[in-house]
Parts: sequence; structure tokens; C-alpha cells
Amino acid sequence: MSFTETFASAFLILLIVALVISAVGFYKYVYFISLGYGFSIAGLGVTMLIVFRDNLNIITVIACVLFIIYGCRLGGYLLIREIKSASYRNTMKKEINDGSGMKLVAKLAIWISCSLLYVLQVSPVFFRLQNDGIADGFAYTGIVIMICGVVLESLADIQKSEAKKKNPKRFCDSGLYKLVRCPNYLGEILVWTGVLVTGIGTLSGGWQWATAIIGWECIVYIMFGGARRLEIRQNRNYGADKEYQTYVKKTPILIPFVPLYSVEKYKWLLG
Repeated sequence: MSFTETFASAFLILLIVALVISAVGFYKYVYFISLGYGFSIAGLGVTMLIVFRDNLNIITVIACVLFIIYGCRLGGYLLIREIKSASYRNTMKKEINDGSGMKLVAKLAIWISCSLLYVLQVSPVFFRLQNDGIADGFAYTGIVIMICGVVLESLADIQKSEAKKKNPKRFCDSGLYKLVRCPNYLGEILVWTGVLVTGIGTLSGGWQWATAIIGWECIVYIMFGGARRLEIRQNRNYGADKEYQTYVKKTPILIPFVPLYSVEKYKWLLG
């Protein structure tokens, strides 16, 4: 089998795995981008460990394991919140289309697009495996960034959960939330920035670079869109609170030390 045929087969396997797992969105529309997302990334990590078992090195093993940890943690967190938090379910009903009036063709298009995006996101590691890339400096740097992102996102979710237990009706401005207002989204960006960095030094040709960069750009765009959606919701819930007004004026919304305090006016951001 030629290199092209091998690549196409491996890529198709990853896409099929993502399609199967994210199909949970047909049960509940939002699952395409929540549970389907987290568990698809974990599934892709497992799949690459199996498909490329003869090409693995320390870096690619760690990267795939991080995909599994990241995906299971995110998917598990979202699943528990979905089951236990009635307030979260009510909020999501108001803010996210439940897909009940959506035609099947539209759902199929979203299903396929999301699944393809998840494969594009992990593609830098996929290409390193496919191209037999060695464990170089870019790979190690990317892994460190990924780990920082996973830790940051996990810690942010824990800190917010603890803060909400103490005062459910107050916004969270403690811990990492003193640094930025959306540290969990910042962690997400760091994870996928690390993944992109792991590909540097092994990406070959314009189409591999384009694939890796498109996956990274899409998730960064989605995170900024998510930050905008959260900002709109928090402004609605806490806008009259003077402490909240002080907090949002001095705390960047997503990127530390960058004086970007609001993205609400950027309607082109969707998340």
C-alpha cells in the first residue's frame, strides 16, 4: 500500500471514529459540540495509539494519552453537569438551539462538520505519526503547553464549581478568574496551541500545514465565541452588580495581560 493510500485509510478511520462518537448529537443537538466533542477527542487519542502502534515514540504516546485525559475529563465534567445541574440545563435551553425544528439534512451537515473539525484539531499529532517524526524540541515544547492547558482548564472548572457551591448567585472572581474571566477557555486554547506546536518540524507540504492551522484557528474562534456568549449571559445576570462592573473593567476576558475586556460587540463571533 502506498503512502497516499495509507494516509487516506488512517485519516478515514479517525473520521469514522469521530462520526460514531459524536453521533450522540442526534439524541440531543447540543451533544454534537459538548459530549460528542470531549469523547471524540478521547476516542481519537485511543485510535491513534492503535493505528500507529508501530510508529509511536515517547512524544506521540504522551500526546495521545493527553487527548484521552483531556477528552474524558471534559466529557465527564459536561455529563455530570448535564445530569446534576438543573439550572445549567435551563440556561442551555434558553441560549442554545435544541435542534427540534432543524431538518435532518442540516443536522447531518453539522454532524459531519464537527467530526471533521475534531480530526483536524488532532491532525498535527496525526501527521507526526504519519511522517515518522522524531521527538524534537518542537514536540517537547508542544507537550508542555498541552499539559499546562489541561491543568489550567481543569483547575478553572474546579474553582468555579467550588465558588458556585459557596454562593450560587454570585459571579466567580476568585483563583484563576482573577487573571482572566474565562480561564477554562484559555486552557482550551493552550491545549490546541500545544498540539499545533507539536506538528512544527514534521508537517510536510502546504496542505498539511493548512489542515493543522485550520483546525487550530477554528477552535480559537469557537473559544472567543464562547467567551462572548458567556459575557452576554453574565452581563444579563450581574450587570447591575457594582462589584461585577469593577471586575469586568479590570480583568481581561480571555488572554492575560491583553487589555481586551469585552467581545460582546463582535457579532461575527459565534460559539
